[in-house]
Amino acid sequence: MRTYLILSMCILYLFHYFVEINWLQYIVVLLALAAFIASSSNADPLPRWLGFFMMAVGVMLEISKGTGVEGISNGIFTILPLLCLITLAPLLSIPLRLGGYFEAISALLRNLLHQPRRLYAGITTTLFLLSPVLSLGSVRIINDFLKDLKLPSAVSAKSYLVGFSTSVLWSPYFASVSLVLYYLNIPFKEYILYGIALSLISLIIGNVLFVVWERKNPILEQSHQVQQLQKKYRNQLIILSLFIVLLMSTCLIIESITHWSMVVIVCLISIFIPLLSAVTKHARRKLKPFFIDYRDRTVPMMNNEMMLFMSAGLLGFALQGTNLANGVNAYLVDLAGHSFILFALAILAGGLVVTYVGIHQIAVVGALAMQLNAQELGISNIALAMLLLLTWSISSALSPFSGLNLMVSRFAGISGVQVGLRANGVHLTILATIGILFISFIN
Repeated sequence: MRTYLILSMCILYLFHYFVEINWLQYIVVLLALAAFIASSSNADPLPRWLGFFMMAVGVMLEISKGTGVEGISNGIFTILPLLCLITLAPLLSIPLRLGGYFEAISALLRNLLHQPRRLYAGITTTLFLLSPVLSLGSVRIINDFLKDLKLPSAVSAKSYLVGFSTSVLWSPYFASVSLVLYYLNIPFKEYILYGIALSLISLIIGNVLFVVWERKNPILEQSHQVQQLQKKYRNQLIILSLFIVLLMSTCLIIESITHWSMVVIVCLISIFIPLLSAVTKHARRKLKPFFIDYRDRTVPMMNNEMMLFMSAGLLGFALQGTNLANGVNAYLVDLAGHSFILFALAILAGGLVVTYVGIHQIAVVGALAMQLNAQELGISNIALAMLLLLTWSISSALSPFSGLNLMVSRFAGISGVQVGLRANGVHLTILATIGILFISFIN
């Protein structure tokens, strides 16, 4: 039942985007609230209580502002594009799983087993390519490939976190990029090159630091030569890379022609590509188990995301116009007038503090994206977007309450604090420094 509530919410939202029927918005919001309540019984304790807390605060703020039901409805409706995105994007994994591309990735990583630096580069690069499409599922897939190899905890923590967090900075299939660009009204085609540049900087920093770390902490014998990968696997990896490029190019082309929201474009592509893969009866027979798995396992597993995203989205929306938000906005505008570097450090530090105590990035970054005006700050929209996404990326890596940190800590067998601060603290500090300087140069 919960699965059908969530999927109905997504389909009706996409329908509403094109027809814009006022009463339909309330139906979509009611479905979203029903999905939120239904997800609470199966969510983990921490996301459940954080979700209820943020939802309650958001509702109380809207009531205190005098907006009542209308404000609550608008707040939930504002976050629905992101809920649709995280629900529908996993459909893209179906043609990849059917095509055997994951087997090629497994063969590549196992081939690099006795070359730790190349293995680290292989893991981070693979996550750089897969994460934009598969989100946290990419980390789970890589871990399944490597769990029998018993890699040291530090290697898993460093490689998984560095490889995945790069996608937070540029992929339109991620809630981070979609939310920030959506609220700042920036076309994806204007941002993509800056986002990829920043994510490549992060990837390079991570690999350089691993070389330095591995020299001091040798982990594997390096006498083995890397064998040539089988032609079948090489071809599959090439096709996989082309598939990722084709996806992004298609998003850009559709956005340029239609001027639709990038979130809507990504959702539609996520639906139609698996359907196009099932045009023949033979293909449908092969794909049917994957669609059933998506319905029975993937969507029901989104309980934590439903609780956190919806409540954090409402909280971020409700904070607009409050004395707290206006005071913070005035302070940041004043700070930006004196120094962009100080302004950037304040955004980054504030985001880290709030998310480190358990408030989701959507509430913090979403509230800032809705509240801040680039013209008032005296900076460009692109610079503001990059700064907010840098804050999101670093806070999701550091915060022991983030989905990324929780998953990596579980796979690596160490605490969230060790994953964030101990294993990746130096990398994130350097990334923050270089990232702010890079954004300052662009601005």
